[in-house]
Amino acid sequence: MAVFTTAGSRQDGCYRPILRPRRGELTALSHLAPADAHRVLPILELEPGPSIMPLIRRLPPRTGVIAVDFGRLPDPDDPLISPPLDLAEQLADLGVAMLPVLRAYESTRRLVAHGLAARMHLRRAVLRLRPHADAGNPAEAGQVTVRLLRSAGLEPEEVDLLIDLAETACAAHADHVEEQARRVVRWARTLPWRSVSVASGAMPPNLDDLPPDVPVAVGRLDARAWQRLGEPGIGYADYGVTSPVRRLGVQRHRQLPTLRYTAEHHWWIYRWARRGGRSDDRCHDLCRTLVTSPYWPSSGARFSWGDAEIARRARTAPGGGSPGTWMAFSTSHHIAHVLNTLHR
Repeated sequence: MAVFTTAGSRQDGCYRPILRPRRGELTALSHLAPADAHRVLPILELEPGPSIMPLIRRLPPRTGVIAVDFGRLPDPDDPLISPPLDLAEQLADLGVAMLPVLRAYESTRRLVAHGLAARMHLRRAVLRLRPHADAGNPAEAGQVTVRLLRSAGLEPEEVDLLIDLAETACAAHADHVEEQARRVVRWARTLPWRSVSVASGAMPPNLDDLPPDVPVAVGRLDARAWQRLGEPGIGYADYGVTSPVRRLGVQRHRQLPTLRYTAEHHWWIYRWARRGGRSDDRCHDLCRTLVTSPYWPSSGARFSWGDAEIARRARTAPGGGSPGTWMAFSTSHHIAHVLNTLHR
């Protein structure tokens, strides 16, 4: 039997990034430093399509525990098929514990399966509540919570509450998000949750209109809203370096090499068109520009796996020419930056 360890609680600075289960994000998770791995609980949002297991087998997350959100997957017609239970069993074979994510709109059948999956591993789950969509006031939030926990057969002490405020689009919106968070946190403190975290996201869904060949600052309004919240014992979560808003349609043009480099108050977006047609050459030029910038950390390549890869590509041109690779570097640096900030 596999032995699992917990991924922390609200007292130990655990960071809960909401990520898409793509090669870039999973590559970053597979290269977490051992000292950081136990402080990260990734929440993977599944989408209809092929199973993520082949990718996770190639890139197993070092955290040992992941939360999985099945909210975008429809219930199978066959009642004997249960995506949460199937995935929990497959992850157990890899020594990875799965925490199912409970959503307000899921069917009772799905919630029962979540409860079974939770008891298969750590008897833990995540309840992801979007106040703007799931509950307009404390009474409604209480009713939603009772239904979810009762259907899953879980107690609040076994559940990590994630208050998901979704998009933080501008400074005025960030102020609204902050006030909304305060109201929800007051309600959340009425129940003995295992932990409480607040998430939002400020990355624009489309970066194509940003000018190339110069770093462009995008405000980390999600981090600002959480810092100004100033609530003791409330954990931090976000959407990594992606947007809560999904882009519609299929992107058919070839992307420019793009890094989303996290700093204290901003992301610095590097979209690079210089040095002709080869992505490898453009990535090399981008990385050389970044490592000589004021935003490059004082510890340099030692800051994270992603920073080490950026520094290596600043020295040599070959490699690093795919969107998945750029996302991996960006996510790796972002996770290390958030953990460093939470530690301070």
